[in-house]
Amino acid sequence: MTKKRKNRIDLIEEKLETMTKTKLAKGLRISTGVVWNLFLLFIIFGLTISVFAASVGAGYFASLVAKEPLRSKQVMRDAIFNYEETSEIYLAGNVYIGKVNSDIERKETKLERVSPFIIDAVFATEDEYFVDHNGIVPKAIFRGLFQDVTNSASQTGGSTLTQQLIKNQVLTNEVSYERKAKEILLAMRLENFMEKEEILEAYLNIIPYGRNANGQNIAGVETAAGGIFAKKAKDLNLPQAAFIAGLPQAPFAYTPFKSGGGRKEEKYLKPGIDRMKTVLFRMKETHHITEQQYNEAINYDITKDFRDSIMRANERYPYLTQEIQNRTVDILAKTIAEKDGIDPERLEKEKKVREKYKILATRSMQNDGYRIYSTVDKKLYDKMNEVGDAFEHYGFTYTREEKDPDTGEAVLKDDPVQVGAIMIENNTGKILSFIGGRDHKHEATNHATQAYRQNGSAMKPLLVYAPAIEYGVIGAGSPVVDVKFDVKQGNGSMWSPNNYLSTMELGIIPAREALAKSLNLATARLYRDIIDRRPAEFLEKMGFSELVPGDYVDYSTSLGGMAKGVSVEENTNAFATFANGGQFIDAYLIEKIEDMEGNIVYKHEVEPVDVFSPETSYIITDMMRDVLKPGGTGNKVTNHLNFRPDLAVKTGTTQGYGDAWLVGYNPNVSLGVWLGYKDRTRSLYYGLKGQTLHPSDRTSRLFSRIMNAANDVSPELIGASAKFQRPNGVVTRSFCGISGLAPSAACSSAGLVKSDLFNAKVMLPTKPDDSIGSSSSSFVTVKGKRYLALPSTPAAFLTSGGTGMNPAFISRILGPWKGDASKLFPANSFFASNVVSDAVFAANDVSPTAVNVVLNGKTITWSDSSSNDVIGYYIYRDGGKIGTVHDASANSYSIGTGSYSVRAVDITGRLSESSNVVTIEAEPAPEPVPEEPIDPVPEIPVIPPPPDTEDTNINE
Repeated sequence: MTKKRKNRIDLIEEKLETMTKTKLAKGLRISTGVVWNLFLLFIIFGLTISVFAASVGAGYFASLVAKEPLRSKQVMRDAIFNYEETSEIYLAGNVYIGKVNSDIERKETKLERVSPFIIDAVFATEDEYFVDHNGIVPKAIFRGLFQDVTNSASQTGGSTLTQQLIKNQVLTNEVSYERKAKEILLAMRLENFMEKEEILEAYLNIIPYGRNANGQNIAGVETAAGGIFAKKAKDLNLPQAAFIAGLPQAPFAYTPFKSGGGRKEEKYLKPGIDRMKTVLFRMKETHHITEQQYNEAINYDITKDFRDSIMRANERYPYLTQEIQNRTVDILAKTIAEKDGIDPERLEKEKKVREKYKILATRSMQNDGYRIYSTVDKKLYDKMNEVGDAFEHYGFTYTREEKDPDTGEAVLKDDPVQVGAIMIENNTGKILSFIGGRDHKHEATNHATQAYRQNGSAMKPLLVYAPAIEYGVIGAGSPVVDVKFDVKQGNGSMWSPNNYLSTMELGIIPAREALAKSLNLATARLYRDIIDRRPAEFLEKMGFSELVPGDYVDYSTSLGGMAKGVSVEENTNAFATFANGGQFIDAYLIEKIEDMEGNIVYKHEVEPVDVFSPETSYIITDMMRDVLKPGGTGNKVTNHLNFRPDLAVKTGTTQGYGDAWLVGYNPNVSLGVWLGYKDRTRSLYYGLKGQTLHPSDRTSRLFSRIMNAANDVSPELIGASAKFQRPNGVVTRSFCGISGLAPSAACSSAGLVKSDLFNAKVMLPTKPDDSIGSSSSSFVTVKGKRYLALPSTPAAFLTSGGTGMNPAFISRILGPWKGDASKLFPANSFFASNVVSDAVFAANDVSPTAVNVVLNGKTITWSDSSSNDVIGYYIYRDGGKIGTVHDASANSYSIGTGSYSVRAVDITGRLSESSNVVTIEAEPAPEPVPEEPIDPVPEIPVIPPPPDTEDTNINE
C-alpha cells in the first residue's frame, strides 16, 4: 500500500473515530436528556396521580362521612359513657343476692381498681401507641387497607382503643368502608374531648369478654374477672390478666365456658390458653414484663383458676327475683312515662301504652345498672321457704294432660296442692317474706302475689263484721240470727246458703260467737242489714284490686264469693289494717332504686289510708281472738305454736274446699296462708285420696310452723310479747242478749243479760229491751222445735219457766228474709233453757195416726207418728196409762210383765188410736230344790291350859 493511501485511511479512521465519538457524545446527551425528561415526567405524573388519588380518596372519604352529623363534645361523651350495666338486687340490710336477668352482664369499675397487668396487656395487645397517637395510627390503617385489598390474612385489626370505643358505643359493628371512615373521623374527634385515662376506662368497661362460668354473656373487665376467676379486677395476677386481655379478639372462641354454663372440654380450652401466651409474648416484646415474668407466666396452669359454675340469683331464688323484677318494671314504667309527660292513669287504662312503657322499663332495669333494694329479710325468707318445702300435709297430687310446647305431644304433668303465704310488717307495709309455690320449675306463678282466688269466710271480718261495728250496727256480742233463708240476688239467681253443717241453724247467737264459728247464715243476714251502705268500698280502700260491680251488690260476696278473687298479699294486707288501728298501709317490696352513680331514682313513701276507727279495729281483733279458742274454727293453731303471741286469726274455705285460708296478725306482723289446686275444680276435701287432715287443720299447722320459724329467726320482727292496746273509746256494757238492747227487768229476771265490748263513739245499748212478751210461758216441743202451748195441750207435755218473746221482736229480728221463727232458740242455743219463741203451732183438727210397737227384750220401741203435730206419747199397760214420753225423747220405754200399747198425743190433746199390743208373760216360779243332808259337825274336845300358866292377851 502507498504512503498516500495509508495516510488517507488513517485520516478516515481518525475522522470516523472523531465522528463516532462526536456521535456517541451527541447520542449520550440526547439519551440523558430524554431520561431526565422522562424522570421529570414520571415525577410530575406521579405527583399528579398522587394528588388525583389523594383528591379522589379525600373525596371518597368525604362522601363516606358526609352524612355523619357534627357531634358536640357533650353528645360524644354521653354516648361513650352510656354503656349498659346489669342491675343488682339487694335484700333488707343491703344483703346482695345477685343480678337481674339480662342478655349480657356488666359491672362498671374505675381505672384505679384495675390491675396494672390488665392495662399493660391491653396496651401490648390492642394499642401499643395508645399514649402517643391522636386516635388513629396511619400505618395501621394502611396496613389494614392493604390486607383488605389483597385479601391477605389479618393478624391485627389496625384499630386503636379509641376506634374500638367509637365502634362499640357510637357506631355499629357493620363491616363497610363508610363505617370505618366514620370511625376514623370520630376517633380523632373524641381524642379532643376526652382524656386518655377516660378513654381507657370506658374501653375496659364496655368490651365483651365472652361468657362467665354460668354461661352468661359478659362485658367489662370487672365482670370478666369475677365471672372467670372469681376475683376483683384489681386482684388479677399476670397470667389471669393476660388471659382476659386476649379474649376480645374472639370472645366466644377463647372463653373457657360453654353457653349453657360449665367448663369446656380440654381441647376447646387450648385456643384461649394459646391466646394468653401470645399476649404474654407481646408484653415481653414491648417491655411491659421481664423475661423472668414471662417465663413464669408462660408455665402457669391457668385452668386451675377457672371458677366453677354457681347458681344465679334467679335459680336460687326464682320466685323472689321474679317478683322483685316485676315490681321494679312497674315502678320504672311509671317513672319513664312521667318523664314523657304521660298521665299515670293511662298506664292503667290503656293496654298499648302500658305495654310500651313496660318494654322500655324492662330494658332499663336490665341494662341501666340500678341497685334495687328489697324489703325481704333473707334469713326469714330462707327459713319460711324451708318450712314450706318440708310441710308434709299438702295433700294428694293429681296429674293432668298437657301438650308439650316443643313436640305438641300430650304429656302428663303433676298438679299438686299449691301454696301461697306472705308475711307483712304491719306499721310499714314491708313484705318481709313469702312462699310463692311448691316448685318454680313446675309452676312459675307466684301464688302469694299473682294468683287471685275467692277468700271464703276470710272475707267475713273485712266486709261484714268490721263495717257493721263501724256503722254502729253491732257490738262484739250483739245478737245476730243464724236461721236459713232463700233470697234472690241482684243478678236474678236464688241464693240459699248453709252453714258448714247444712242442717245446722243456731238461731239467735252473739256476733262474737258467729264469727268464731264462721256461721254463714248469721253473716249473710248481718250483711243484708248493711249492704245498702256499700261496705265493699272498705275493700277498695284496703287494696282489693279485682273487684267488679257485682261484688258490691251480691249477698254472696259476704261469704267470699267474689267474681275474680283476691291475692294472698291483698287479703293479708287488708287484715293488717286492723293491726294498724284501722289504717291501711299498702304492702310493698321495693324499698328504693339507685342508679349507677348512687342517685335515688325511686324511694317508697308510706301513705296510710284511714279505713276503720281504732275502736272498730280493736273490737274486731278481740272477736277474732276467739277463733283460736275451743269452738273456734282456728282452735288448732295454738296447739302447734311454741310461743303465745297476742294473735287474732280467721279461717276460710270456699265451695267444695277449692281453697283453704288462714290469715292472722299480732301487733307487729300479719301472716296469710292459702292452699289449693291450680285446677280450681279440684277439692282439698280430706275424705278424698287418703287426705287425712281437714283443710283448715292443714292451714293451721302450716301457719303455726311459719310463725314458730319466724319467731326463732327474727324475734324482734315478730314481737311475741307485744299486746294490742284497747282504745279509750272501747267500753264494756251490759245488754239483753237476745235483742242487744239495754237490759229490762224482764230480761234480767230471765237471766238473759250479757256484757261485751262496744264502740262508745257510735253505739251503746241505751234503748230499753222489748223482746220479752211474757215473763213466763209454757211450751211444747214438736219435732225438735219449740212452740207455745195451747189451752188444750195436756199438762204432762208442758215445759214451764220459759220466757216468751214479743211477736213484734220476732218479726223484726228475722227481718225481710223471714225464716222459721221456731229456729231462733234451738236446743243447742245459748238461750235455749230460758227462751221460747212466741210462735204458735198451726194445728189441724185430725187425730194423729197410730204407731206400731215392737218388743225388744224388756223394752218397747215404736216409730214416729206420721202426723206433724205430735208432742209425745202415752204408754199403757193392761189398758191403764202408766207413763208419757215427750217428742224430744227416744221412742222407747222400759217395761215389766204385762200387755203394753202406745197412743200418740198431738198439741191439741187429741189421741191416736191405740197401737198394737205387745205382751211380756210373767216368768213361772222356779221348782223347789230338795235339800241335801247335812253332815254333823264333829265335837272338838276342850283341852285345859297347863298348870301355872297365866292367860295373856297378845296384840298382833
